[in-house]
Amino acid sequence: MRPADPLSGPRTHLRPLQAADRDPLIAAVAESRSLHGPWFRGVADVASFDRLLGRVGPDFVALVLVDTETGGLAGQFHLSQIFMGGFRSAYLGYAALRPFAGTGRTTEGLRLAVRWAFERVGLHRLEANIRPENVASIRLVERVGFVKEGYSEGYLFLDGAWRDHERWAVRTELFDR
Repeated sequence: MRPADPLSGPRTHLRPLQAADRDPLIAAVAESRSLHGPWFRGVADVASFDRLLGRVGPDFVALVLVDTETGGLAGQFHLSQIFMGGFRSAYLGYAALRPFAGTGRTTEGLRLAVRWAFERVGLHRLEANIRPENVASIRLVERVGFVKEGYSEGYLFLDGAWRDHERWAVRTELFDR
C-alpha cells in the first residue's frame, strides 16, 4: 500500500487533501461554521485553501474524510509539527463536516487518522489540544482511546485571548486498531 492510498472504514475512507477538494471543502466548512463554534475556523476561501495545501510536506499532513456512499466530505484531519527521531510525535487537528456530523463518521475518521499517523507516518504518539468547553471533541477523542495527559493554562491565543486547553494523547501501544 502506498502512503497516498486511502484507508477505508465501513462508511468512509480517508485520503490526502488534493487540489480538487478546494470548492467542496470551502463549501462544507462554510456550512459547518455553527458546528465548529470558536474552536475551528477552517478554509474560508481559495487563498486559505491554497495556504493549507501548500503546507503539506514532511512536517504537515492534510487528510479528508469522504463518505463512501455519497462521495461528500465528512471531515478533515491535520497532522502538524511532525517530529521524527526519538520523539515520533505530532499534533492533531480535526473537524466534522455537515451533513455528516453526529453520524459516527467522525469517530470512524479519527480512528483512520490515528492509524494513518502510526502506520503511514511512523509516529509513536499523537496529541490533541482541546478547549475544556468543547465537550463533543473531548468525548470523541475518549471514544478513540486518547487519554488526558494534562491541562495547559493560556495555551493558545484564540479569539483575542489566551485560551486554556486540555492535552489528550494516544500512543501506538494503546491504540486499538
